[in-house]
Order: sequence, then structure tokens, then C-alpha cells
Amino acid sequence: MSDSLIKLDNIAKVFLTDEVETHALSGVHLDIRKGEFVSIAGPSGCGKSTLLSILGLLDTASSGTYLLNARPVTELNATERARVRNREIGFIFQSFNLIGDLDVFENVELPLTYRGMPPAERKAAVQTALERVGMGHRARHLPSQLSGGQQQRVAVARALAGKPSVLLADEPTGNLDSRNGDQVMQLLAELHKEGSTIVMVTHDARFAGNAQRSIHLFDGRVVDEVLSPSSDAPPTNTTAPASAVAA
Repeated sequence: MSDSLIKLDNIAKVFLTDEVETHALSGVHLDIRKGEFVSIAGPSGCGKSTLLSILGLLDTASSGTYLLNARPVTELNATERARVRNREIGFIFQSFNLIGDLDVFENVELPLTYRGMPPAERKAAVQTALERVGMGHRARHLPSQLSGGQQQRVAVARALAGKPSVLLADEPTGNLDSRNGDQVMQLLAELHKEGSTIVMVTHDARFAGNAQRSIHLFDGRVVDEVLSPSSDAPPTNTTAPASAVAA
């Protein structure tokens, strides 16, 4: 479809350790449209993080094809993956992954320096991103001077600053209490309403329900897909239903 942003076709991931094969993903088909909010759910060890790593070009599939913005990225070398990752993908991690020696402004700015963005443009992008997440007044604070919720907001700003094609959120509320978790999810919902494409891994059924579409994994396969009542996105995976896989 013309507005497809991410397209996975028959993706598999096999880990080899001590001559033992572990099939982390098997036959995954997935199509994510620009502007969608998709959650990925399933029990521990089902392949959620592996799938997100492949989507984020942090890992490569053992087989299958991956198109990002209609460009094949499956066979890119490490340098090419890093370049695409820096420009096209924004990451929001459970553990925030802020650098303790850098202040808030510098943490958000760092990925833009790797991109070679001019200083004045970097400054404007960082200020805009921090203001968007309500952290402009904390620009010169260190991560250790912030609450967990504030650190996650900075992480969201860092992901947003480069205007990526997609935001990948890996358990973004996992290290937060319920109040801060709710605030971060509200922020993600607002970003989605403004046009951001978001793919989120979560164990929390409440937060998964905020997405337009929930993809359920089991033993490395997509076994179910649930649309929210307000979504107009058509189902896009072609795998068997959960009952068929479990049989």
C-alpha cells in the first residue's frame, strides 16, 4: 500500500549457541502504515524484543525481507544500518539509556551530532523537542537530578529531535510507577495524534489498548491481531490465528 512505512515478509531469527538452534522469530509478516500506533504484546520470551531490535536495525533477520519507507534494509552492512537508524528511527528504552555525565540538553543533542547537523540547527531541534515533552526548564540538569518520569520524557525528546520516520518504544513504562507511566503514555498518545508512527512493546494490557492495533506474539510467531474500536487500519498480517498455532 502507498502509505506503508514498515513491511516485513517471512522474517525469521535463529540464534545458534553450542550447536543448539533457538528460533526467536518464525514466519513473521507485518505491515505498518505511516501514522499508525501499534503495540506488540505476548509472554516473556515470545520474541517481542527480538522483533523490535530487527525493526530498529539493531539486529538482522536470519531470513526474510524488511522494507523501511519502501527501501530494502535487510542486507545493509553495519555502517549503512547505523546511518539509516540515526536518521529514520527514534528509540525509547525502558531504562532510559541517558548518559549520566551529560546534561539533558547534551543527551538530546548527541544523536544529532553524529548526523553532522550544524550547531544552530541542533540547538533549535533540541529546544523544540524538550519543550514538546515539557522538559525545557530542565535542559541543564543531569539525569541524576531528575525523577524516572522526567528521565523518560528526556528519552522521548531525544527520540523526537531528529524527526524520525518511526518511534520504537521498548517497555517505555516498565521502570515507572503508575502515575508516571500514565503520563508517559499520554505523551505518546499525543505524539501519535500529531502524526508520529509508534511501535511499542509492552506487557501492560491497559497501555496496549491505547494503540490502534495490537500484535500478539507467541513462540516467535504473530498469532493474533486486535484492532481498537476507533481504528480504521485493516489487519495486515497473514499468519494463522492463535488457536491454529496452539493446536
